[in-house]
Amino acid sequence: MAGKFSTQFEPLKGKVSPEEWEARVALAACYRLMDKYGMTDMIYNHITARIPGTEDLLINLYGLLYKEITASSLVRITVEGDIVRKPDTDYGINKSGYVIHGCIHTARPDIQCVIHTHTRAGMAVSSMSCGLLPMTQTASRFNNHIGYHDFEGPAVDLAEREALVRDLGAHNAMILRNHGLLTSGASVPQAFNLMYQLEMSCRAQVDAMAAGTQLSLPSKEVLEKSAHLYQPNVRRPYGELEWHAMLRLLDAEPGGYPHYAS
Repeated sequence: MAGKFSTQFEPLKGKVSPEEWEARVALAACYRLMDKYGMTDMIYNHITARIPGTEDLLINLYGLLYKEITASSLVRITVEGDIVRKPDTDYGINKSGYVIHGCIHTARPDIQCVIHTHTRAGMAVSSMSCGLLPMTQTASRFNNHIGYHDFEGPAVDLAEREALVRDLGAHNAMILRNHGLLTSGASVPQAFNLMYQLEMSCRAQVDAMAAGTQLSLPSKEVLEKSAHLYQPNVRRPYGELEWHAMLRLLDAEPGGYPHYAS
C-alpha cells in the first residue's frame, strides 16, 4: 500500500536510547511470535511494553498485521494514551490499547509487558461459566493464579479501568469474560511465555470438552503444588530460557533478525 499507509518506516536505531531500542526490538519480536503461533486477530489486539526508566509505553500502530511490526514502527505513548513519538504515517493507535493496558501498567509497577488476545480458544473459554479448568499440567499453573473480568462492551470507556485493575489483582493472567485473554509479566519474555501457556490450556480444554466425555481433574493438593512450581523464579527465571529459543526461531525466518529489529 502506497503513501502514508506504507509499511516502510524510518529506522530509529541510534535515534532513541539504548534502553528504548532494546525494548522496541523485544516487543517487535513478541508481535512476530504471536503471529507465528496463531494468536492474532487481523489488525486487532495489543501488546505493550514499558520503556525502562520511564512511565511511557510502546504499542502497535492500528492497521498493521502483527507480522509486519518492526522495532521502528512501534508508537511511544503515555499511560493515558497521548502520543509521544509516532512514525510518519496515517495509521494511529487503538483506544482500547491504552484503556486496558495503561491502567494495568500504572497500578502494577512490577509489570513491564501486557498482552491481550482474541483467539478462538480464548474467546470460547472466556464464554464458559466454568472458566479455565485446571485439567492439564499446562493449565495447572493458573490454578488460583488467574483473575476474571466481566464483559462491559468494547473497552473504550476509561471508567472500566478501576474494575480491570481490581479483577487482575496480584495475578499476571486474566480471562476477560465473553471477550478474550490477557497476560502480563516483569518482562516481554515472561508475558509471552504466560500467554502461550494460557492459550495452549484453552485449546486443550475446548478440545477435551468437545469430545463429550467426563473430564478428570487432579486433586486439590496436586494442583496447589503444581501451580507453585510454575510461578516465576521458583525453579528458574520464568520465560527467559524459552525466549532465546523463540528468537532463534524468528532468526531462521526469511530476513532473519533484521526483519523485525529495524
